[in-house]
Amino acid sequence: MSATTILDTAPLGALIRYTDNSPKPPARFTKKLAAWERSNGVGRLVKKEPPRPYPTWTAPASFTLHEGNFSSDGVILVTIMRTHSADSALTFEVAEEPKPGEVRVLLDFGGSTELLHLAESVTAAELWIAREGYRNARLEIVGSEDGDRAGNAELAA
Repeated sequence: MSATTILDTAPLGALIRYTDNSPKPPARFTKKLAAWERSNGVGRLVKKEPPRPYPTWTAPASFTLHEGNFSSDGVILVTIMRTHSADSALTFEVAEEPKPGEVRVLLDFGGSTELLHLAESVTAAELWIAREGYRNARLEIVGSEDGDRAGNAELAA
């Protein structure tokens, strides 16, 4: 699939696999392997953005994948996010879609929506919001017809 297809069809929370279709180099070639890993991986779709016009040019539509966290003693130190534009030459595929009944914890800002967390249930999502302290987060149940919102979570930290 192309990046445009991902933007048009993939739901927030889907696992997206991307590749440049090149073979993986042997582990002994550390620099080549690191370069290969930058163009081949998997991440959870957390954000879609439309094209953004600027005075001299228009930035293409894009989407952001959450690839993982580095943590120590239960504290997240670094979050790895990778943004791909609609004109990316990479090949994408939806590896897994969110299961019906799962709950998306979403945050709206700047005209776009970002997935903060994908929970197994409304209770688990509310507990996550209370623990993390997002006051303006909202819940959305996966599989609900016409994208009904499960409600607004107005929980303070």
